[in-house]
This record gives sequence, structure tokens and C-alpha cells, in this order.
Amino acid sequence: MTDKEALACKPLPVRVEGFNPNANIPYGLTTRHLRKAMEDFVDFLGFINMQLRAKKIQRLESFLMPANFSSMVGEFLAAAIPKYCKTVVRNRYHNGHPDLLPKGHYPDDSVLHGTEGIELKASRRASGWQGHNPENVWLMVFVFDANSSHDEALGIEPKPFRFVKVVGAKLEESDWQFSGRSSTSAIARSGHTRTLLRT
Repeated sequence: MTDKEALACKPLPVRVEGFNPNANIPYGLTTRHLRKAMEDFVDFLGFINMQLRAKKIQRLESFLMPANFSSMVGEFLAAAIPKYCKTVVRNRYHNGHPDLLPKGHYPDDSVLHGTEGIELKASRRASGWQGHNPENVWLMVFVFDANSSHDEALGIEPKPFRFVKVVGAKLEESDWQFSGRSSTSAIARSGHTRTLLRT
């Protein structure tokens, strides 16, 4: 493995100074809670990648399919945030929506499809995020930059994982637009004007 590959094993630190101190996030969440969960992920990925390197195995983001890696980032954050914010819990319903719920709002903190809570998404894309249903929902997107399983074939050099920004907003059905033949919807430009939180 190259020196660049070795350097790429260690994700870049979360920039504390980049958070918006005036961000208004519901259910008792603060930017500090988000930052701590993001730092946990950075530590986790760095540890895993160093272990993989010791076994001469590619970094996690370099062999997982892009969608699978993004999903893993989102799932990790959904599990980590309630460690730091005691007023939210991870939705205990399998594939339930939204991902984070206000603690005690639903029986057993479990709901198939609730109106209160925060849906989480992690993405390499800076905009144009998609969902399966256009709906009224508080959405939070963790945007990151990282290599993918396609990069080596495209000649893209190794680079360390880094969080680019976090955006959050209460979206309404009118903020979504049907994305074509698929069953997914994309956030329209009106939805992006409501972003509240950036790093």
C-alpha cells in the first residue's frame, strides 16, 4: 500500500469551529451532540481502517458499495446521537420512520411511520438528496467526502474521510419533487432554503 493509502486510513477531525452556534434543532438536540456522534464515527472508521491496513486489506470505504457505506454512516450516527442527547432515542421499529424519536413520545419508543422525530441521511452528494416518500419531516443530512469502490478504476487517489457539512430542516410535502420513473422523490430547491445547520 502507498504512503497516500496509509495517510487516507486516518479520517480528518471534525471541525468544531464550523458549527453554527445559533442552530435551532428540535427535541433537545444541540450541535455538541451531533459533533460528539460524528467524532465517534471518525474514531471508529480510523480504528477499522488501521486494522484492515495491518492485514493488507483495503479501507472500508474503498471496497463497500457507495450506497452501503453511506447507509453505514447514517446508521452509526442514528445509534450514536442518543448516547449524547438523552431526549431522543433511536426508533426501535425495524425500518421505522423517522430514525430518531423524541424519548417517550411513542409506546416503547417504536413506530412504523411517525410524524414526530428526525430522519437521518448520510451522503457524498452536496444536494439533491432523495427519499421514498414526499412528506412533512424533519430531515438531517450528514454530507461527507470519501473514496468509493469505483475510485481505483477511475484513477482517483486515496484521500481520508471527512465530514463536509451537516444540514437540517423541517420539510413539507411541497419541498419534494417526484424524481422520474423510480419510486423516489428528491428535495426541491425550496427545501434547501430551510437548511439550519452547517459545519
